Amino acid sequence: MHCPVCGRDHIGEAGPLLASLPDVFAPCDACRGTNLDKAAPLPPGFEPRGPCACGRQFIDDVFAAIYLILLDEGALAGTEPLRAAGVPVTNPGFAMAAPPHLPEDALVLLSPHPDRAAAERIVEEVPAVQGVVRTVPATPGIGPDGGAAAHALLAGCDVQANVFSTSYGDIVVYKELSRMHIEFPRPFNPKIRSVEREIDRHAPRLFIDACCGAGTLGLAAALAGTPVVVFNDAYGPAAFWTAFNIAVNRDALLVERLSLPPRDLPVSRSDPVVVAEAEGDQRLIVYQGDFARLPPLVPGIDRSLAALDLFGKEDRAACDAALAQWRKSGGGKAFIP
Repeated sequence: MHCPVCGRDHIGEAGPLLASLPDVFAPCDACRGTNLDKAAPLPPGFEPRGPCACGRQFIDDVFAAIYLILLDEGALAGTEPLRAAGVPVTNPGFAMAAPPHLPEDALVLLSPHPDRAAAERIVEEVPAVQGVVRTVPATPGIGPDGGAAAHALLAGCDVQANVFSTSYGDIVVYKELSRMHIEFPRPFNPKIRSVEREIDRHAPRLFIDACCGAGTLGLAAALAGTPVVVFNDAYGPAAFWTAFNIAVNRDALLVERLSLPPRDLPVSRSDPVVVAEAEGDQRLIVYQGDFARLPPLVPGIDRSLAALDLFGKEDRAACDAALAQWRKSGGGKAFIP
């Protein structure tokens, strides 16, 4: 599949990617790595080990190489701990039992430090790095002013896959790290388990992932066999990547035909509209718009179950108000995972 961001053919369907997981970051017999203290600066004169003959490089050595480029470019002073260089996000991301040995294009760096020149050097000189994103304090998505907030992709590509486990198999979720909220996979995902538990209790014919992000919870509901799944988000990149991820996981779902929306959808606070749809023995529909306005637009809402995966779940009053508004507008059963 061609990447919507860089155009390269580095995105795969779920099946082959899942089959690669046992070996994708495994060292060969000749691989060696240097374990470094992430809470301390690099030792004076330290030289990271380069990639092994197999092409893999231990993650601490990769990060040391990144740190040295940032130091050389003046983005770091050398007194900062290694972990200050940024956040390394592996591609693919999944729950690992050991630190990875990274092949080429297997890591996206999220960091507030680099400028474009430093970022381009990192991508060019460190084979394991696929892309460099300069972060800002805001979380990517819809900002407080109602507009879109995002980090900046400076070099390479920031499309990354995460693997989430469900009781019915694994799902693969791609997203742009500069424009999407990051959720790191864990061995146990409480939100996915909450979805499965509520589906077992209510056996809905229709499941609604009302604030879907990249589509993880709705895909888990679809994998559980729910006949109709509706996804919705006001944020354009979320709606796009949800549709894309339906295509990526299509072989594990009961769908055949699929349409994709434009990648540059703006934020929409109006009535939700259908932007993508997949049909077969299951029906998966992607809406974009204000989730509170969704219930009157969805056929079969009386047999539905909705997950409202809201930001700011610590604000119980706001969550209770969202649930009350959903039910008032005809949305039926709903829960906050």
